[in-house]
Amino acid sequence: MASTLSDLRAAQPTVWINPDLSSFQIAQADNDLTKADIDEAEALLIRAAPWLAENFPDTEEGIIESPLMLYGNVWVKLDSHLPISGSIKARGGIYAVLKLAEDLGGTLGDTEWYSKYTITVASTGNLGLSIGIMSAAIGFNVEVHMSRDAREWKKQLLREKGCTVIEHDGDFSAAVEFAREASQHPDTYFIDDENSRDLFLGYAVAARRLKEQLSRNGVEVNAEHPLHVYLPCGVGGGPGGVLFGLKTEFGDNVHGYFVEPTHAPSMLLGMATQMFNEISVADIGLDGRTIADGLAVGRTSAFVGKRMRRLITACVTAHDKTFLQDMRRFHAAHGIFIEPSAAAGFAGHRAFAHLPGTHLVWATGGSTVPEDERADLLAL
Repeated sequence: MASTLSDLRAAQPTVWINPDLSSFQIAQADNDLTKADIDEAEALLIRAAPWLAENFPDTEEGIIESPLMLYGNVWVKLDSHLPISGSIKARGGIYAVLKLAEDLGGTLGDTEWYSKYTITVASTGNLGLSIGIMSAAIGFNVEVHMSRDAREWKKQLLREKGCTVIEHDGDFSAAVEFAREASQHPDTYFIDDENSRDLFLGYAVAARRLKEQLSRNGVEVNAEHPLHVYLPCGVGGGPGGVLFGLKTEFGDNVHGYFVEPTHAPSMLLGMATQMFNEISVADIGLDGRTIADGLAVGRTSAFVGKRMRRLITACVTAHDKTFLQDMRRFHAAHGIFIEPSAAAGFAGHRAFAHLPGTHLVWATGGSTVPEDERADLLAL
């Protein structure tokens, strides 16, 4: 523990092996969610598919899914190219909005009926895009609370979609508090990236889709051929939901590795200290600043961290320059652009590439980044 905290304080790349990893059956004692909950989430997405297909023709007949490709000796799940909002947040964010719309009793397509409600969210960018785009399309009013340091193009895109962007000094946690306070207004609903059951389950649906894709590509997952999955991690909802879903499909034959920036290792810090959201990277002298803006989070989610306590195999941190190098390499090899945060998984893979089995990097965002921004990032 002491050496891990020393490395984190020094912003040095760190590999932390989870001493509390257990069987999925034992881990479920910490979790009030089950496979049946994921079934319900998938069923709602299927019910909404006709409306999604009509309003978002870039979906696969209303199904929000991304390609799987082989990159050398590692598979890459291209959530960077998910339809509608171009990031992994399309899974959880869009499901959460559709779930709220259904719970409120309206009918998709009746924009006037939904216009009496407001959805508010705090976001470093991509969650705000998924919730903002979907909420506005349904007819909700939308407020997205963001740090002033968040990418300007993401704020502008949200405004173009009809969302109100409210900027705050401070980091992501400060924006969360303002969004939470705003939700006290009548007919206002806060989608909480740190504590949302619906976001978590929306992400979890990805697992059964991936299982089908692996099967179509002849990839077996079993005790002799385990699956190692590398997930970029910010507050933890996206990777946590995906890993929970994968565990329900593959049990102990899947291993999850969360990857974070050296300046914002909120999940690793919370897990290693067992303090979860009660400790911030600022408490150990880190500034939380990173080129991987989607991972610029100072404090992990208690909801996710405690559910992941016995599920995560390891956490890895890497320098921004490593994310940028992997982003450029992937672009050079395939002409596919992913964000620096989306390239984080490659650093995790290098740490564990020697392990037998199938290795998969989850690329989490990038297709909505404007061309001039892409050029600037590729030139760094």
